[in-house]
Amino acid sequence: MTFHRFTGLLLAATASFTIATAANAQDYTLSVNTALATNDPLYAGLESFVEKVAERSDGRLEVRLFPNSQLGPDEDVLEQARAGAPVAVVVDGGRLAVFVNEFGILGAPYLAQGYDGIRKVVTSDIFEEWVDMLREASGHQVLSFNWWQGERHVVTKKAIKTPADLAGQRLRTPGAPVWLETVAAMGAVPTPMPFAEVYSAIQQNVIEGTEVQLPALVGANLQEVITHVTMTGHINLITGLVTSASWFDTLPEDLQVILREEALAAGDVASYGTADALAGIEADLVAAGVSVDHIDITPFVEATSGVYDSLGYSGLRVLIEDIVGE
Repeated sequence: MTFHRFTGLLLAATASFTIATAANAQDYTLSVNTALATNDPLYAGLESFVEKVAERSDGRLEVRLFPNSQLGPDEDVLEQARAGAPVAVVVDGGRLAVFVNEFGILGAPYLAQGYDGIRKVVTSDIFEEWVDMLREASGHQVLSFNWWQGERHVVTKKAIKTPADLAGQRLRTPGAPVWLETVAAMGAVPTPMPFAEVYSAIQQNVIEGTEVQLPALVGANLQEVITHVTMTGHINLITGLVTSASWFDTLPEDLQVILREEALAAGDVASYGTADALAGIEADLVAAGVSVDHIDITPFVEATSGVYDSLGYSGLRVLIEDIVGE
């Protein structure tokens, strides 16, 4: 073999190895959409997810983040995932209840307080049964559902003390039945719209306010267009990272395990980070001139108690409360 022929073969082999290595370095990509801004405490969990997945997969799987709903409203991204696209979305149970009704109870009023209790539910064997049901019903794969965003409160331009004060007040809420029923039971007029539109809708008096968790409130700068935060804590917002089941099934088994394990670990990072940030966010709101009103929530608890019956969740509520109390 001549020197030139040997050199050519060596270069060809090197090129082939380089191409193969490059292909292996990033065999799969997952695009994650979230309505949250990058300054939301939950976003730190998503960044941790990106880092850990890349590390454990040796770069074979890349996760890309799209904050502020850059890929579209949650419902649109869910449909993309359903069609098999390599996308995921941080989404609440209410939006999944159209496929599997049980998910809706996660957004029901006053189900649990704080993160630790609701985490027991979304890591239980019963919840994993719901995950399997969702795969069959809609083609979605839950990676984890322990992304706690805090308790949701009423945010308005006027003081709210009781449900009667919400009469005629148009409050933005997601369009899922459990959210609509809860806001209506609280006395307001539920008004679904994308969260990205809330600031301008309040500013232009299309709505009088919204109900939202504190990190998302400041992430959207709503403190610029509202004057009161009424600490109703009516919904304990737990969300999940949901992707396409058909895309998920194309992954090698080790990458499937990595995705689910790291999604759970990152959910804890996000949730405990959120818990640590809440007091500081409240203090910042007060410093900005917003009235943060801690009220007796008993009238709101009583007003929303019928939501469980109207949506057929009474029996499931007992089961969930048993898990929370364990």
